[in-house]
Amino acid sequence: MMSMILMIFFMFLIGNMIFISKHKHLLIMLLSLEFIVLIIFLMLMIYLSYVEFDLYMLMVYLVFTVCEGALGISILVSMIRTHGNDYFQSFSLL
Repeated sequence: MMSMILMIFFMFLIGNMIFISKHKHLLIMLLSLEFIVLIIFLMLMIYLSYVEFDLYMLMVYLVFTVCEGALGISILVSMIRTHGNDYFQSFSLL
């Protein structure tokens, strides 16, 4: 059990490192965010099954995850249509 928790924590750190280091493309950042979300889902699933809670909150978490993914994809498509690429250098907030 402890080795599984350490492996999940290591995967979470790897996902965060990719998110921090690959800040050039929006698509890579969205993929690393989805990886982090899936790792958090795995941690919640293991924790809730270990303490024998109801797994209803995992469904709520998955609904919010899907909404976050759809919002990220729509921002990516909008950015590619307006700027022609997904580089953050070509995207200005002003």
